[in-house]
Amino acid sequence: MHCVETVFTLQDTIKKSRFIGIILPCHTEDEAIQHLNQLQQQYPDASHLVFAYRIKTEKGIVTRFHDAGEPSGTAGKPVFQHLAGKDLINTLCVVVRYFGGVKLGAGGLTRAYGNSAKKVIEACPVSLYIEYANVSVTLEYKQMQNFEYHLKKLDGIIIKQEFSDNINLLIRIPENNSKTLIELKARVL
Repeated sequence: MHCVETVFTLQDTIKKSRFIGIILPCHTEDEAIQHLNQLQQQYPDASHLVFAYRIKTEKGIVTRFHDAGEPSGTAGKPVFQHLAGKDLINTLCVVVRYFGGVKLGAGGLTRAYGNSAKKVIEACPVSLYIEYANVSVTLEYKQMQNFEYHLKKLDGIIIKQEFSDNINLLIRIPENNSKTLIELKARVL
């Protein structure tokens, strides 16, 4: 799985219609809806604002796409197919259309929306999706320096720390390293 880390926009003109492909990172459906509301305000006079997204949740990957008034299956689905084809998650892809006066037909619309999505997806830098886990760890003060050294090697970060008789830490670490971290604490520290 892959994800985008930044907003990226690409523009194309097809038979006098202007297509603006936009790709954005988003981690929840609420965040996707907020982005869509912002884009509707940014492009209030657009003929169509087509979108598709794939978001990883605790229940699996949530997918949605919308034709925005274009004939059914000619706009949102081709955009979605490119997101799914590149195995992108936590990503919203929007194609804004300004109608130029020439009708494209169902096949033309499908190609136009699909190509706009494809171009913006291929142009945008993507990275490997990493699932993170939060792990609680309790340490003695003398263990802290050695623990921090090993934590850095495992790409983990301390997101919360409480000091009392011991040090209680909340660690954010790539999920595939969390088991190693727990074994390390038991073995080395």
